[in-house]
Amino acid sequence: MKVHNFSAGPCILPPEVLRKASGAVINFDDLNLSLIEISHRSKSFVAVMERAQSLVRELLKVPEGYSILFLQGGASLEFVMVPYNLMKKGGKAAYLDTGTWANKSIKEAKRFGEVDVVASAKDANYSYIPKDYTIPSDANYFHCTSNNTIFGVQMKAFPKTDVSMVCDMSSDIFSKRVDVSDFDLIYAGAQKNMGPAGATLVIVKDEVLGKSGRDIPAYLDYQTHISKDSMFNTPPVFPVYVSMLTLQWLKDNGGVSWIEQVNNKKAELMYNEIDRNPLFKGTAEVEDRSNMNACFLPIEEASQPEFDKMWKEAGISGINGHRSVGGYRASMYNALPLESVRTLVDVMKEFERTKG
Repeated sequence: MKVHNFSAGPCILPPEVLRKASGAVINFDDLNLSLIEISHRSKSFVAVMERAQSLVRELLKVPEGYSILFLQGGASLEFVMVPYNLMKKGGKAAYLDTGTWANKSIKEAKRFGEVDVVASAKDANYSYIPKDYTIPSDANYFHCTSNNTIFGVQMKAFPKTDVSMVCDMSSDIFSKRVDVSDFDLIYAGAQKNMGPAGATLVIVKDEVLGKSGRDIPAYLDYQTHISKDSMFNTPPVFPVYVSMLTLQWLKDNGGVSWIEQVNNKKAELMYNEIDRNPLFKGTAEVEDRSNMNACFLPIEEASQPEFDKMWKEAGISGINGHRSVGGYRASMYNALPLESVRTLVDVMKEFERTKG
């Protein structure tokens, strides 16, 4: 039976990507050597890194003057690297609190200086995105998280500001078009829309670096990694390779504009059923609903075991909600086919029919 993988991350990847990646683990580039046992300095892997960076630049239309890095440590390390590199000594940063990961980034930034939390949705368990807030003009940067996987809310637009803008796009990078020139730094863990866990994409405007006045440890300095082409130390070889394959898959199928249309269709189908079906209710404000993570609750908790049995029998995996929200979370990342969403919707309809 086909498994419909709605996992929140690490996430589903395209089948053809998995086939190519599995082959490369045995014999990469006709070398009769495994991808994971060759030198990262070899001509074959250097070509992989260069191709991955080139695809990022092409797919997101990254302007000149920006560097593209593949690092390690996930978004959690970026919570530290961002203030280390961009918050000046004696300066401050502005943060938007839209959920668990935004909150973690705020806690790390406070180790480096003053943090102005310009708005927070904590009062409603992060079920919405704050809209009316002021970004202080004297902030060294403004940080936001574009999509919240746990609570199922997503920023549909970004504020206009003269302050450097930083965004954690870990869970919706490459899912929709974005104007990179609006940001001075974008970072994203690979394990949602790009590849397996272990690689982190960073897109940074070169001119904002080297101005913090801090003595930054070499590994935590973006300029170190730029100067070494993401190979200051041994890079995460396999995650970078699979990310390259996934980005090539995205390009071959029509790029970000193509997948944005597909993602809109998946989200529309899913939310229409949540709103129509009297046995379920959504958890996020309608205008802020995430196209990546649809969170919903059963009207009657006692009915959950019966619904759980039905979706498991249908070959559906990974829709249990996060413990802080409960209920269900259908994560619809780029590689999840529309067919899988239809399967889940059909189960919800059948559940209504049997319960009704």
